[in-house]
Amino acid sequence: MNEGFEKKVRAAAVAGWWVVLIGYALLTVTWVVYLGLMSRRPDWLLRMWGGDIVNQGHSWESMQTISLWFMGVFKLCLWLMFLVVLWLTLWARQLRKVDQQGPK
Repeated sequence: MNEGFEKKVRAAAVAGWWVVLIGYALLTVTWVVYLGLMSRRPDWLLRMWGGDIVNQGHSWESMQTISLWFMGVFKLCLWLMFLVVLWLTLWARQLRKVDQQGPK
């Protein structure tokens, strides 16, 4: 087996694990900030979302729904990335085993 290919797959797996770790850290920070903002409900947050959100009758409930949907979709994307990185890790391990056994 090509040893260079196994190293590339392993490097992709390591990079993927870092991306998943950073993504979940970002999701955790976002969740903590979300909880803090939604408990205080500052007026500037409504203005930051845009003046139309207040004029069209949307309120904090719709902002909460949109935010929770965003975080849920982000978590789903991270979960799919986790599965891909896990597959890459297992594939790299199998390539290493085949490389160590040598030709039959």
